[in-house]
Order: sequence, then structure tokens, then C-alpha cells
Amino acid sequence: MDAAPLAPPLAAWPALAGGLEGELPRAAVWAYALLMITTLPPLVPNAALLVAGGVLAARGSLNLALVLLVVAGSALLGDGLLHWCGSRFKDRVNHWAARTARRKALLAWTAGQIRQHGVPYVVAVRFLPSGRLIGGLGAGAIGYPLRRYLIGAGIAECIWAGYSVGLGYLGSAAARGELQAIAIGCGISGVVAGATSYLQYRARRRSGPAAPPPGDGPGEQG
Repeated sequence: MDAAPLAPPLAAWPALAGGLEGELPRAAVWAYALLMITTLPPLVPNAALLVAGGVLAARGSLNLALVLLVVAGSALLGDGLLHWCGSRFKDRVNHWAARTARRKALLAWTAGQIRQHGVPYVVAVRFLPSGRLIGGLGAGAIGYPLRRYLIGAGIAECIWAGYSVGLGYLGSAAARGELQAIAIGCGISGVVAGATSYLQYRARRRSGPAAPPPGDGPGEQG
């Protein structure tokens, strides 16, 4: 007897979104896996998938609590790995940052803000452009305690997962269809990203690239 072939992730997601009831158990597994894979690393475009996850949860195709747990949990795991990389490979991080003046200044400024403000800034930096990557590497490079970093990152990821998935979940009730709900959610996400970019720009203009003390933070060594 031939075994039924497993559907690939990208094929299973449209099948789930289309409401093919016979594919739901298997497609749901791929959907959760796809959410995990795209939220673990930084700088991976995933806004549409997160909103779509909320839409599918509103339709009952996915479990809302499990979607939130997968999204926030995998992102927090990625944050911990970034902190470890910044701590374990500090010299390489400094060398990577020194390749461009903007990247070096941004890493030094972020590290200085984490040193000065601690957990509140660890939470805030998550919502700035490239903030997850720069914040995790910077915190590790300056030796910011991992447990305190994970507390701030955990708070940030819960907020991020809540509003990202929630846009699709709530938008599904207001929109006429899945695509419209996803479009609304992605549009709001774009507005939020633009607003945080502007606030980051204003903050850096006011304070300047506050570098850490010599020899104690990222960007000091080539």
C-alpha cells in the first residue's frame, strides 16, 4: 500500500487558507512549523504570515493560543541565540559592525542605551528597524546579563506577537475575506514600522551615537 506523500510547507499553507477540511490536520502542522521558522531568525519578512495566522485562528483552522505561543516562543529563542552570538563572538560582531560607519554607530548607540536604561530599552529596541538584531548582538557584546535580557525580550515578543497576530484575528471579523484582512493587518504593521523608524531617527538626532566607554562595548575594536 502506497503511503500518502507529505505536502510541502508552502503548498500546505494555501490549502489551509482555502479551507480544505480534509487537509486541515496535516496543513495545520505545517502552518505552525512555518510560523516558527520565519520568526526564529531576525530580518525575515513575516508580517503577512503572522496576520494570516491570526485570520486562520479566527476561522477556527488554527488554535489562537498555540499560534501566539509558537510566534513569541520561537522569536524569544532567536533573541537568546543573538545574545549568545554577541557574547561568544564579540570581536567578530565588532568587525562586522565596523564595515560601515552607520552600522558601527547604530550598534554602539543601541549598546549604550541598553547599558543606561536596561530592561525598558531591551523592550523598546525590539520595535525599531533592525532593533532585534542590533539589540541582541549589542547586549551580548557588552556583557548585559542574559537573564535580564530575556526578561525584556520576552515582554517585547509577547507584545509583538499579540499585536501582529491580533491584527489578523480582529481584522478577520471586520474584513470581507482573508486577503482583505491580511492587507489591513500588513498596512497597519507598515504604519507602526514607519512610526518607530521616525522615533528612532529623532532619538538619535537628539542624543547622537552614544558610544560605550572605550574597550568595554561593541564597535571599539576593528
